[in-house]
Amino acid sequence: MDERMISGELQEEDAAVEYSLRPETLAQYIGQSKTKENLSIFIEAAKMRNEPLDHVLLYGPPGLGKTTLASIIANEMGVQFRATSGPAVERAGDLAAILSSLNPGDVLFIDEIHRLPRSVEEVLYSAMEDFFIDIVIGSGSSARSVRLDLPPFTLVGATTRAGLLTAPLRDRFGVLCRLEYYETKDLCAIVTRTADIFHVGIQEDAAIEIARRSRGTPRIANRLLKRVRDIAQVDGEDLISLETTRKALKMLQVDAMGLDHIDHKFLLAIIDKFRGGPVGLDTIAATIGEESQTIEDVYEPFLLQIGFIQRTPRGRIVTPLAYEHFNREVPKIE
Repeated sequence: MDERMISGELQEEDAAVEYSLRPETLAQYIGQSKTKENLSIFIEAAKMRNEPLDHVLLYGPPGLGKTTLASIIANEMGVQFRATSGPAVERAGDLAAILSSLNPGDVLFIDEIHRLPRSVEEVLYSAMEDFFIDIVIGSGSSARSVRLDLPPFTLVGATTRAGLLTAPLRDRFGVLCRLEYYETKDLCAIVTRTADIFHVGIQEDAAIEIARRSRGTPRIANRLLKRVRDIAQVDGEDLISLETTRKALKMLQVDAMGLDHIDHKFLLAIIDKFRGGPVGLDTIAATIGEESQTIEDVYEPFLLQIGFIQRTPRGRIVTPLAYEHFNREVPKIE
């Protein structure tokens, strides 16, 4: 799958700048007010008791700031931040090495925690609950189990697919936070803040335009701003204007709702070839040449959020809102 401008997934070009854009405190973090409010209380209470924060699960679509929040939790608690990901921890020994290197109170962040191998996940249970792990030394008849005590720590897990977490793992998290898509005003504030960090001026209406087309996702907003900034710079514009922003976004094929050419292909295939549906996921995948899993995990969540499609027992249906977006008449039911 090609990397899309409006994908919430972390891309190579994002990694270089995301670290410098990340806020360091809850006060600096824009949006997700309910999650911030709750975390603020839990962090303050843990500090008053001089205890590590309860284990935290952050879940929601990609690009909403889960890694940033995990880093902020460590900063607010005044402890070290260690980060890894589910696919990177292949064996129980890898997990034991990470856990045994933690200091008391440290935050261990595991991204894509739903992708931990089952054997590793089972070792994690006792580590989260009682701060020890049993590791097997040797093999065959000479194998023996050794208990390794761990310092109290906070595990922050992040996932885009909370439904894939096993119940025993999910139950060991004391704090569950769902991150929601951002409102335009919060995204506008993020675009303005990022422009300031980039040392580039931007008109308010231009920032609003980028925010409106960012699919409720800060990572996409920052990525679009970078490309708009490039075009403004080449055009010799010191202050990014609305006109330049619209010109840039048209070049990037990102429409007024934040949909790109792949979204268009997906929606128009259902409208033109299947009279708006219902049509099965596998049939759509074969029609547009994409994998079913990619459509379900990457393309559909935002289209569902804005009400352009519906999932039904018989398949996907395009709604009248999508017909209106493409200036098409909704077909009459015969």
